[in-house]
Amino acid sequence: MRFSTLSLFPEIIRASTDESMGLKAQMKDLVEIRHAQIRDHAVNAYGKVDDAVYGGGTGMLMMAEPIYQTIEKLKADFRADHPQMEAPRELVVYMSPRGQVLKQAMAYELAQLDHLIILAGHYEGVDQRVLDAVKAKEISLGDYVLTGGELPAAVLIDVVIRMLDQVLPDQAAWQAESHASGLLAEDQYTRPEVWRGHQVPATLLSGHDANINAFRKASALYNTLKERPDLLEAYPIKEGEWRDLLDFIKDSSYNPKG
Repeated sequence: MRFSTLSLFPEIIRASTDESMGLKAQMKDLVEIRHAQIRDHAVNAYGKVDDAVYGGGTGMLMMAEPIYQTIEKLKADFRADHPQMEAPRELVVYMSPRGQVLKQAMAYELAQLDHLIILAGHYEGVDQRVLDAVKAKEISLGDYVLTGGELPAAVLIDVVIRMLDQVLPDQAAWQAESHASGLLAEDQYTRPEVWRGHQVPATLLSGHDANINAFRKASALYNTLKERPDLLEAYPIKEGEWRDLLDFIKDSSYNPKG
């Protein structure tokens, strides 16, 4: 899979993608990550890529033509490098606060693509005509506004890349994380058994697999109920899980939070 980003500040994205998981995946030839500078397709020799907004308003808007030319170049490069693909699964994404909020299920769908092109806007945004022309899917990280789309682009790549085959040592790892099952992750502990007077829950030390699994599910349900109860609207809680959750809440030895 290839990730292609286009922005005015590609070094911000590269600082993330060329470290940790992204770097390891590239070194293993599991993914390709390329970063394009939109100014390379500016409309004049001075690197002009933005202009005033029609109808008035504050700030400057990124122009359509430099973005369009950059995307076309990224598509052409991918086809030249992969001539065996007659119809590559390809999508242009625009990181935007008005887009659909990124969820784990959406990231899984994006991980099925051959080529994901990510547009990171800046200033007041992007001329709508180019978004329409390239059929861009708008994606948001949440209900807030950032200076530019570079950080969200890096986040999107990180979320998607860990779902690809062989990127994680154990492919089941991401499936057990928060949101993958529809719940937040359970509380987790490591050595020492007692830290500053705080004890690891006895159930986790019991060696009883069924009880440990029940603890983990109850802990995940408790965390979701407390922090993100909206997620439970789409999660069918079974009768036995309700009982385990109630035991978890009532038993201070089972639930260190009380």
